[in-house]
Amino acid sequence: MRPVPRWALFSSGCAPVVLIGGWMVAALLEGPAYDPATQTISTLAASGAAGSWVMTAALAVLGVCHMVTALGLRPAAFPGRVALGAGGAAAVVVALVPPPSSGGSLRHGSAAAVGFALLAVWPVLAADRRGTAPWGLRPGPSLAATTLMVVGAVWFVLEMQYDGADGAAERLVTALQSLWPFVVVASCLRHPGRPEGPSP
Repeated sequence: MRPVPRWALFSSGCAPVVLIGGWMVAALLEGPAYDPATQTISTLAASGAAGSWVMTAALAVLGVCHMVTALGLRPAAFPGRVALGAGGAAAVVVALVPPPSSGGSLRHGSAAAVGFALLAVWPVLAADRRGTAPWGLRPGPSLAATTLMVVGAVWFVLEMQYDGADGAAERLVTALQSLWPFVVVASCLRHPGRPEGPSP
């Protein structure tokens, strides 16, 4: 039996497609008044937004994709799988508690922050320090992925503080976070590996 089932490639591959496709369609429905460079994804999911149903569904499906991928990513260290799955659960919560049409939402913001954090640290927590690990689970690439996500998150926070290009920063971070599980799963499937991974 393969260390990673083939369906994990499907779930991880769907994540970036659903997320990016969701914000593109929702932005089109919102019209020219919406500026993707300076307005966040949450604006598209806000109550009353023209494309809120699209963005809400995309966030929910994204979360489910991450949870399914975490189940199948058996070669990864268990803490990393837990963080990935919990990050997916946080995305579902974000979808269930959309922000209001104006002003902020503590519940939405808190769920989004938890999801950001979990999806940023899971690559490092999932790393396998043995030399036989698939490329995506080696310490170097894992640390690089987490570093890029953390730097992107800091950029996003700074842009929000100064009313800058927070939409662009958020899209960069979330796109990377949605794509990395696919990179890891693909590297595991290409790796000869062992019949079973180190994790339960």
